[in-house]
Amino acid sequence: MAMSGGKDDGEPMMEMNTTPLIDVLLVLLIMFIITIPVQTHAVKLDLPVDDPNPPPPPPIEPDKNRLGITATNQILWNEVPVTLNQVKDYLVRTKSMVPEPELQFQPDAVSAYLTVDRVLAEIKSSGVSKFGFVGNEQYSSFSKASRLPN
Repeated sequence: MAMSGGKDDGEPMMEMNTTPLIDVLLVLLIMFIITIPVQTHAVKLDLPVDDPNPPPPPPIEPDKNRLGITATNQILWNEVPVTLNQVKDYLVRTKSMVPEPELQFQPDAVSAYLTVDRVLAEIKSSGVSKFGFVGNEQYSSFSKASRLPN
């Protein structure tokens, strides 16, 4: 592997050609990278098992259903806590019943306006035709100071 250094004297070059050595080392490095098994990072967790028997939905009564909002802004369908998405589903199901059952709406006097507004918007968008407010006697004495929480 001796080569001329470009001089006219014809003496051999004294430096070693390292290009083939680097090529061999790169090939070995690639071989090691390919043969190393892929490391998988796993965290062992004991996840809860899904109950195969979900709780039955609150029954939709054929004559009237009560939709309420508690003072803690929890939505109740016939005294059973539900989410807003469940309320949407129940309203669609009651709309399709013949005859359509009456929907009675009773928000608590100190429940948040935003929660009441969202529920009323869902009632309106569902197209329920038999709708009424119940429990209006709690608003008979309209006094802002008496309803403020301590």
